[in-house]
Amino acid sequence: MVGIAPYKTLDSPNPISEAIKGTPHGIWLPIIIDLGAIAGLTSVSLVSLLGQSRIFYSMAYDGLLPAIFAKVHPRTKTPWVSTIIIGAFCAAFAAVLPLGILGEMTSIGTLVAFFLVHISVIIMRFTHKDVPRGFRVPLGPWVFPSIGALLCLVLMVTSSKETGIRLGVWMGIGQVIYFAYGFWHSKLRNSQQLEPVTGFDNLGTELGEESTKNEYVAEMDVFNEKQL
Repeated sequence: MVGIAPYKTLDSPNPISEAIKGTPHGIWLPIIIDLGAIAGLTSVSLVSLLGQSRIFYSMAYDGLLPAIFAKVHPRTKTPWVSTIIIGAFCAAFAAVLPLGILGEMTSIGTLVAFFLVHISVIIMRFTHKDVPRGFRVPLGPWVFPSIGALLCLVLMVTSSKETGIRLGVWMGIGQVIYFAYGFWHSKLRNSQQLEPVTGFDNLGTELGEESTKNEYVAEMDVFNEKQL
């Protein structure tokens, strides 16, 4: 694009259209490019909404969010309540927040997610050694996840201070939701707490059976003595 138009004119929300305007096709082609960009952004937003609703569905299924987020439509078999709630929140934020802030928050949120994924790959090599893996990447356990995590960290550090503050506030809200609800309703946590109780119940059952057996033997001894 720099070879088509001066670079100073490319500092705009639609640099491709600005570059094309300086060509013989600058009357009609920028319109098609803008329509394509709108269609592309719309499809990305739709996929993101669908993905986020499935994430909330999985979290609610595990007990980390209220059960309403895991409610599935009887006909479409999709988490429709979660999709409506997320769509309403995104529409409200898009209506009141500047586009630049939304773009920065989306970018740094994606970087944080990818950073955690890279770190999780390294950790799970030690905590879940026996999990079946469909494929293995050469130098995967350390080299590539470390490089990916480092690159994400570099990009996060280069973000603006305001973006970092917004990220901290947003993650703080997430922590409040987790410790106020998710931590106490987690199915994994509750199942781990029930294991010792189940063990005691089994022990009590065994002791009860042993006591009943002893009482039966004692009664038989008394009966045999009476018969003699």
